[in-house]
Amino acid sequence: MRNRNLNEIIASDTEMFRSMGDSWGNNLRVACPGIIQSFDSETQTVTVQLALREHVIKPDFTKEWVSLPLLLDVPIVIPRAGGYCLTMPIQSGDECLVFFSDMCIDSWFTYGSIQNQIEKRRHDLSDGFAILGTWSQPNRIENYSTNSCQLRTIDGTSSIEIKPGEININASKVKVNGKDVLTREI
Repeated sequence: MRNRNLNEIIASDTEMFRSMGDSWGNNLRVACPGIIQSFDSETQTVTVQLALREHVIKPDFTKEWVSLPLLLDVPIVIPRAGGYCLTMPIQSGDECLVFFSDMCIDSWFTYGSIQNQIEKRRHDLSDGFAILGTWSQPNRIENYSTNSCQLRTIDGTSSIEIKPGEININASKVKVNGKDVLTREI
């Protein structure tokens, strides 16, 4: 049994507000790490299992750790702007960070542009976005470059590296396709 403080025993306003705050905070969704279960390249959405379990109190007041349900049709977040984007082959088991929208995203996601909310909901599990590229310590990047910008494979066998005044391409095979391939000495 947990200890109760004086405010709880006498049912004070302070305890009532603390309890209300706890209830509100326990139901507010902001962000949570997740593990991608599948990727749909057509809709560019993922199915995600949140990587943290929820500690719930059952009707008999016992506590239990439960996994939250799979999040379906979660839009992905990748670098994209100005007519350019960076795509990656998203795979089952990739880690991500899911953050939850302030409002229902259904009509915006379906039709784009500015839309009215279909439902009045906030920070709901069904309104998540998956930010790719977050990872846990067991999946950290080996030989992380601290003196250059790299676009590379995780295992480091292929990379494009940019340093001041220098670009290095490292791979067992390099293909250049183009109608006009230009080179120029600087």
